[in-house]
Amino acid sequence: MSSCSIHHPRLFDPLRRDFSGLDTGYRLADGRVTRRHYLDSAASTLALDCARAVKDELLHHYANTHSTLHFSARIASHAYDWAHEQVLRFVRADPGRHTVFFAGSGCTAPLNRLARVLAARRPERNVVLVSLMEHHANDLPHRKHAGRAVPIPLTGEGQTLGAVDPAALERLLEQHRDQVNYVAVTAASNVTGIVNPVYDLAALAHAHGAWVIVDASQHLAHAPLPISDTGAVERELDAVVFSGHKLYAPGSPGGAIVRRTLLEGCEPDEVGGGMVEDVRLSDYQVTTRFPDREEAGTPDLLGAVQLGAVLNALQRAGMERIHAAEQRLLRRLLAELAAVPGARIYGDPDPDRTPRLGVVSFNLAGLEHGLVAAVLNDYHNVAVRNGCFCAHPYVRELLKPELWALDVDPDTGDAATLLKPWQGMIRASLGLYTTDEDIEALLVGIRDLLARSDDYRALYVVDADGDFHHRTFHAPAEALFDPERALDRALARLSATNAAPW
Repeated sequence: MSSCSIHHPRLFDPLRRDFSGLDTGYRLADGRVTRRHYLDSAASTLALDCARAVKDELLHHYANTHSTLHFSARIASHAYDWAHEQVLRFVRADPGRHTVFFAGSGCTAPLNRLARVLAARRPERNVVLVSLMEHHANDLPHRKHAGRAVPIPLTGEGQTLGAVDPAALERLLEQHRDQVNYVAVTAASNVTGIVNPVYDLAALAHAHGAWVIVDASQHLAHAPLPISDTGAVERELDAVVFSGHKLYAPGSPGGAIVRRTLLEGCEPDEVGGGMVEDVRLSDYQVTTRFPDREEAGTPDLLGAVQLGAVLNALQRAGMERIHAAEQRLLRRLLAELAAVPGARIYGDPDPDRTPRLGVVSFNLAGLEHGLVAAVLNDYHNVAVRNGCFCAHPYVRELLKPELWALDVDPDTGDAATLLKPWQGMIRASLGLYTTDEDIEALLVGIRDLLARSDDYRALYVVDADGDFHHRTFHAPAEALFDPERALDRALARLSATNAAPW
């Protein structure tokens, strides 16, 4: 039995404290220096230090893969194979039926590749069904490469939109019978955290001969997501795509877990070194080995191994426990935010009716989202994201009742320019390291802003992009961290260490 299949109950608490940046402090607009409260994990998570230590140790043996004839290459090849094994094990995928390949720096590269490959595999099926709540990464590649992309409606309406509507999906599958190549859907929204019934959707798609691509970037770090919830093939996800930088491994690649039959028998989307058996002047022979045939070129060995170490560690701590701890914090945030006067929470706010993961997007009545985010940062050291979160169609649907109240149609071409300061939200997103103190800091900052909104508004100016800037407090990035100065310090330490004794 592998070590990662054994849960270690005592590992959970130490693991959630083992992240770089938890004690990072900044000087605020009022002169205080406080600890950062990082609530932007839906964009990128912090780095799990024990996994980073694995990568650092591997650097002592670093070499390229695809060889076993010197020690370091043998170690590198073994470590890279191990990283692939961790991904398959994490989603309980059968390595005989599934493969995983790494690509790019997030889910965008593997999603583009899958869109091109699947479009070429069944050109006669030129319709793709894409849910309304997708991040651009799981929307635009299908529009560009896969023929006609048709949106799948959600349950509910307006501000309280819910998950993907299975009945609506079934109607679309019937309407476009024998034309639908695949269904693209997120496992959990990066805007609202709402979880989709991906296994039910897979069963519907398979009954109509369609495949299912699931973007799991917002799910894998927060809750279990096996390749099939029951083990039944008809409820199996054909492809699961993810981003390592949202899995506590910044700097690691994106990846795709794919049923092998979707890739077999067709030429890989990318060609180059490592994916061939032989190359002659007249032709070349693609290898049949997975994942080699899907990973042309020199791999991101270090990033992949760091990611594999994260997945192994999360399994040891227990994904069920990680999920339960996040749900407690999420329910507290939803309940206390709902009690704030003028707060509007987007997406169905009842997690019992519509399951959510640790993402909450909201607005405060009468306050631009950019102003709220700026004040929370400058005066409370609370890091949240604001805007449309690379999910413009979904955000516009959630905002429509408010925009209509302003007598503006959000679907018109000039709406984005007219409503830039208002067409967006504030998003607080949780990670394994999030604490009650972080939630409290957010709530304290919101209450303070509402109590003194006029005073705060007078301190800021807004630019053409809708961003708010403090009139007197300036904290440019280079003053907080300058790469060249960091290198100067490292070189000074190096010089001091190697200086000749007096």
